[in-house]
Amino acid sequence: MLITETKNLLLMKFTTDAMLSVLRGESELEFENKIYRFASGWPIPVYKNLFPYKISRFQTHPNEEEYEGIIIHKQDQLIIGDMGFKGGPDENGIMEIGYSIAANYQGNGYATEMGKAFCKWGMQKKNVTEIIATCSIYNHASIRVLEKIGMKKVKEEIEKYYWTFSDK
Repeated sequence: MLITETKNLLLMKFTTDAMLSVLRGESELEFENKIYRFASGWPIPVYKNLFPYKISRFQTHPNEEEYEGIIIHKQDQLIIGDMGFKGGPDENGIMEIGYSIAANYQGNGYATEMGKAFCKWGMQKKNVTEIIATCSIYNHASIRVLEKIGMKKVKEEIEKYYWTFSDK
């Protein structure tokens, strides 16, 4: 269930069973025989509200579950965030990254650390040609993270930036 590991983080696959546990109100999850509690504020409500949709989607498209993950802070042994490639690669090999980090862990470089490792992992997947992202023009923290990951801003619309990452 390990996706990849960095200096400070474990990036683990976030399965349907684990999502169901969170929806049942459990405050910890087991991964590879270790128990991890949730950092305060994780999961953020907008992400948790997507669980029923994601669970349903994974039941009909099980291969998409591979691209959903959680972020574990190794030293604190806490789940501090989540990340995913929204359904995996499309027919053109493009995946869109999304992520969130619990408020108490923001501003420490963990989103950047996760993003670099997760994009590297994603670009190694078969048939993946590009990773994209979108963010609000007002979300300065995400803008900095996307720049540090190595993404390039390619388009701007009203209140939204579009980004791309390709190492090929």
